[in-house]
Formats: sequence, C-alpha cells, structure tokens
Amino acid sequence: MKLVGFFNRDGGTFRTTDMLAYEKRAEEAFRDAGHDFDAIVFSGKEIIPAMERAAKRDDIDGIVAGGGDGTISAAASIAWKNGIALGVVPAGTMNLFARSLRVPLDIWQALDVLASGEIDNVDIASANGRPFIHQFSAGLHARMVRYRNAYSYRSRLGKIRASTKAALGVVFNPPEFEVEFEAAGMRERRWVSAISVSNNPFGENALLYADNLRTGELGFYTANPLKPLGVARLAIDMLRGKVRENADVMVMHPAEVHLHFPKLRSKANCVMDGELLPLERNVSIRLHPGELKVLVKQGLAAQVDEAERREPAA
Repeated sequence: MKLVGFFNRDGGTFRTTDMLAYEKRAEEAFRDAGHDFDAIVFSGKEIIPAMERAAKRDDIDGIVAGGGDGTISAAASIAWKNGIALGVVPAGTMNLFARSLRVPLDIWQALDVLASGEIDNVDIASANGRPFIHQFSAGLHARMVRYRNAYSYRSRLGKIRASTKAALGVVFNPPEFEVEFEAAGMRERRWVSAISVSNNPFGENALLYADNLRTGELGFYTANPLKPLGVARLAIDMLRGKVRENADVMVMHPAEVHLHFPKLRSKANCVMDGELLPLERNVSIRLHPGELKVLVKQGLAAQVDEAERREPAA
C-alpha cells in the first residue's frame, strides 16, 4: 500500500524519543514489508492539517498516525471521511483506541506489527455528525476534564497527577442535571450525575475501553444523582472493571441514542475522545458499523471472528 506516517513529536512518549531515529525505523519497517511509505514528524499544531491534506490525495491508501488519543481521534475522523485505512502508533497517556485494536503499546514494536498487518473494518460513532472512536460523555467526566485542564502539566506523569487531583475534586463536588433520552425504543426523563456513550460497550477493564470494536452496538451508561460517597463507590467499581455491577448505573446497548438537555446551562461541557467541548441542547449519537478501515495484527480479525462464534455457544 501507499502509506504516509504522521508522528506528533509533542505527544506523550514521543517527547522523550529520538524522532529522527524513529522516523528512520518506521520507514525501514514498512518498506521492508513491501509498502510505499514515507514518515514525517510534525508538531501538535501542524499534524492535523497535514493529515487532512494527505488524505485527499488520489494515490494514498492510508495513513499511520502516532500520538496521543487526541491525535488518533483526529486521524480516525480523517480516515473515515476519506475512506482510507488508519494505522495507530500509541504514543499517548491512555492509548485507549490502540488497546481496543490490540496494537502493542511499545511504539517500536507497534511499527513491526502494523507493517506486517492486515486491514480490518471496525465501528466508529458520531455525535451530531462529529465522529469519535472512544466515547462521548457529560457530567462527572466533563467536570473532571475541566478541572484537570485548569492545572498545568508538561509530561505524561504530570497529566496523570493532574487527573488524580481533578478526580478528587469531582468526588467532593459531583454534578447533577436533567436529561431526556431515547434509545432502543425507550424514552425517559431523569436526573443524573453522568452520561457516557461509547463506541461499542466497555470491556471489564479499569480504563473503560471496548474489547471488541465490531459489535455494531453503542455502550450507553447513565449514573443516578450521586453524593460524594456514591462517586467514590463508582470510581472503585471503575478501577475494578465492574461498572455494570454498580447499582446506580444503567447500561444499554443501542445503535442510536438521542439526548435532550431541557435545562442546559450556557457553559455546560461534554467530552469527546478526551476533548472538552460545549454541550449542545440536543445530541444525536449514532454507530457506523464497520465503516472505519484499520491496520491490525496479521490474523487478528480471524481470531476475533472465532471468538465471536464461540460466545453464543458458551
């Protein structure tokens, strides 16, 4: 394939990486595997426009993006809109999409796996037409991200510390708001402290990422109005990978979710793939099954198919 690699030198792991050496190794790995490949290192401000320009070229089969979750989310959006393949090099803090795709979290090993990999089709979701690969959320998560953004940090460890401080702040000051939702034939109005809609249901893991990106379903989660103790219990269940067992959490797996916030505050926020954004009064979230082409480990798609066939029998 004709591929172009875009590596965000401002993203997580890349900040402490010899990017000239990494660029050279990437080109060697993909060219040795038979691809026509060029790698380019960009700053965080430059990388998205560069990917957009490349994706519009007629001679491009795909892009390989390296950076944090924000860079990967933008790359997935670009690849989906232009019908090209995406390879993910996990150089961020959480690397949630890479974990779902089972790409090695070591940035050097990821190159060899992607270069010798195969194309698979996975699901992608959108909220009011804006694509996302991980989740849309409002309430607890949005408040935590807002608190975290108020702290200054320059490293992966600094971001983790800021997130910890922000999480503690939310525990003692949880939000509560009203929402109307329509999903899977159900229409309801309720007060909640949190809403999350994920691209495929979360697996049983502490980081809350999907184990399978080909189920054709959203994960729709709401949490009842919570006091500090309830938020702490929810946090513990999240760390245990047992969110579904929390008595305050409602879980559904629809293909579409329509949200309406009747008493929306002017400065209300949501989070999409880690980015804090203004929350709109009406939000329509849809899944687009199998519409995103991704590079995965050779043979992985067949393994997932086999696992899916065994599940109903089990």
